[in-house]
Amino acid sequence: MDRPATPTSATARDVILEIVRNMKEGLEPLHYSTLAPAVYHVYLHPDDMERLRAIVPRIVEEARRALDAEVEALNGPSIVERLKLAKRAVPKVAAPEGGWQIRILENTDDEVAAGDILIYSELALPVKAELGAGSMTRRIATRKLGATQVMNTPPATPPAEAQAAPAPDDGAFAVIEYADNSGRKTFRMIKDEIVVGRGGRDYWTDIKLDTLPDVSREHFRLRRDAASGSFFLKDLSRLGTTIDGQAAPSSIDFSDGSKRDLNVEAPVPPQARIGLAGVVFLDFRSAQHG
Repeated sequence: MDRPATPTSATARDVILEIVRNMKEGLEPLHYSTLAPAVYHVYLHPDDMERLRAIVPRIVEEARRALDAEVEALNGPSIVERLKLAKRAVPKVAAPEGGWQIRILENTDDEVAAGDILIYSELALPVKAELGAGSMTRRIATRKLGATQVMNTPPATPPAEAQAAPAPDDGAFAVIEYADNSGRKTFRMIKDEIVVGRGGRDYWTDIKLDTLPDVSREHFRLRRDAASGSFFLKDLSRLGTTIDGQAAPSSIDFSDGSKRDLNVEAPVPPQARIGLAGVVFLDFRSAQHG
């Protein structure tokens, strides 16, 4: 760890305690059991992430142990039960069958401060091996230097059956279909350049995605060359963009703590699947492909 902790830093213990608190506050009682969030995406300020990076595996290991211990404590008999004055009314907490899945990542938001801890937790177990795959009930909790902000969001809409994109018969240069936390959407590109990302204050986006912070506020630009009708993608993100599964070259140099655009672009085929940090995927089809 190259950087010492400061009074505003998030410590490893802070991270573990926030994961446990998120689990407790995200419990969902059923009739015979109580479900606990199974998947945790933890985002730290870049300075905190850099300082803790070497011990992330140990943090994850101890966070899992802390979650197990908390579930055991929650399922233990209360004082009333020990005195046999009443029967247990609350169903016991069921630890996830697939185990606790925890990822600790760098928060790419420009507006976060050192010490902030953002946790996205998913109630349902993923249906695939990949972390976070499948439908879920998501709970977001943010610790901001001692304060806590909680927001519950509706379940992510599972991908619909694959359908052919409608023909761009309204003069659109291309059609882009995608699904984020707010559902499935279709975007018709009617100008020569668009910006795609999560957007936010001081960040204009043509396609504003409701998704995890893995996706940058301004993730990539898609440009159409008016002369040839060809499309080109400029990756502006920290966690990368793929075109049909192949990584696009990054156009941003993040060295020396600065952000410099190298103006690097990658060609986009007339029909392509564009991935943003492996979290959201856009199905692109140009008018020429029709």
